[in-house]
Amino acid sequence: MLVKRLIVWVVSMAIGFALAAAFVTLILPWMGPNNGNPISIQKFGNIYFVVMAVPIGLIFVVWLDKFMGTRILPD
Repeated sequence: MLVKRLIVWVVSMAIGFALAAAFVTLILPWMGPNNGNPISIQKFGNIYFVVMAVPIGLIFVVWLDKFMGTRILPD
């Protein structure tokens, strides 16, 4: 059970960080005053990136917990 829980956490956070990176580098440059100029994660801010990526990862923790039956969250 511990291995399944670790898999849920690692996969969820990896997906969360990947989606956050895609949002920062692909979608965010087209919003606001950037007019399509590229934005890096360093320009966006490392702490802001982590604060954005962790909640996205937690969303995937909920769904993977449900489908893998790891019971991380109480019923």
